[in-house]
Amino acid sequence: MTEFYLQDKNAKIYIAGHRGMVGSAIYRKLQKEGFSNLIVRTSSELDLRDQLAVQNFFNEEKPEYVFLAAAKVGGIVANNTYRGDFIYENLMIQSNIIESARKVEVKKLMFLGSSCIYPKLAPQPLKEDYLLTGELEPTNEPYAIAKIAGIKMCEAYRDQYGCNYISVMPTNLYGLNDNYHPENSHVLPALIRRFHEASESGSNSVTIWGTGKPKREFLFADDLADACFFLMQNYNEKNLINVGCGEDISIEELAYKVKKVVGYEGSIDFDVTKPDGTPRKLMDVSKLTKLGWKSQISLEKGLSVAFEDYINSVK
Repeated sequence: MTEFYLQDKNAKIYIAGHRGMVGSAIYRKLQKEGFSNLIVRTSSELDLRDQLAVQNFFNEEKPEYVFLAAAKVGGIVANNTYRGDFIYENLMIQSNIIESARKVEVKKLMFLGSSCIYPKLAPQPLKEDYLLTGELEPTNEPYAIAKIAGIKMCEAYRDQYGCNYISVMPTNLYGLNDNYHPENSHVLPALIRRFHEASESGSNSVTIWGTGKPKREFLFADDLADACFFLMQNYNEKNLINVGCGEDISIEELAYKVKKVVGYEGSIDFDVTKPDGTPRKLMDVSKLTKLGWKSQISLEKGLSVAFEDYINSVK
């Protein structure tokens, strides 16, 4: 297999999902690095679930590199409520892009997955080879299965066609252009919105789902974008690779950090009748660290930037 590295500043690069948190961070990173030939389409311009539309787009544009950051994403409630939507839409989006990329002989494609691909009770920290060694967390199983299918599709295309497709598994993300929907967002943006609204309304307390005991790892989206750029230049292996900061924090500790950043002065209550999800999710990032990449943005700094972004989005 020929190894291709993203170095030509004039290379034609397609960023699928450029309006999302991850895609927009990758777009900013590429612009910062001097890449100007960036191809993007909004969902109204190109429905990635439509096979023919995606094929026609690739035939017309013929990108050389692809960052596959488009996906239907959400928190526990959304994942558990719209189970059919999550598996169908993600399977269609990624399958259409991967197959169309093969047909126009894209030099290199990066598929972005999620840490939820690992078994619910896998040993911690999560190593790449723990994939498919146990049962998944039930609440987001459809989404996780779709992402696992994407990993395996990239591997299969590499085996059969010699495609240089790599799979990157980020930990829990937050940052600019995050989703702050009251029901469909992930835990960190949901906390930012909840504490801010409680502060604005003068509420005496904020209720958080679960016990607060589960531990999670959080990576700022721009850190992920930096890692993606690094891997597009330096990684060409079949096996997936984790991206994270290598440290985790309990939901309770996180809640108090968000409370402080927002400036909320009330109390925090935990609704223990609600599900906790996976007890712990910490990525083993030793593989990435050995390659020479490490996260740079601290949780405290990232939270401040994320809160400012939320305030701007509200305005």
